[in-house]
Amino acid sequence: MSNKYFSENFNPRFSDTDALGHINNTMVPIWFEGARDGVFRWFTPDLNLKKWRLILAKIDATFHGQMFYEYPMELRTYIGRIGGSSFDVYQELWQQNELRASGTAVMVHFDYEQQKTVKIPQEIVDKMTEYLKV
Repeated sequence: MSNKYFSENFNPRFSDTDALGHINNTMVPIWFEGARDGVFRWFTPDLNLKKWRLILAKIDATFHGQMFYEYPMELRTYIGRIGGSSFDVYQELWQQNELRASGTAVMVHFDYEQQKTVKIPQEIVDKMTEYLKV
């Protein structure tokens, strides 16, 4: 296992702030979803929605500190758990070298035609294992 993760750096937009002057808490799940493309590509390399094979079962977010408009953000995406047909995507938001938010999305490998869960192929499990949060 390694501490390999997908990393995305960005600057918050002014419109991401709230009346209290910090990043609105509704932005965190949006940013987390946007940073899951690397994981999505394991299942649907071209991101073609007609071939989509994942369904979201649950999301959560924990806020560790305030986030502000004027400082860049780093979003890190790991795999937190691998099951038979489901897995956890664990994500962290960092600002000024401090963890400001974290969260988990439970994703399920899903066959939309059959409307049922499907076992995650071994080659994808192997890729996921490289990104397990240690």
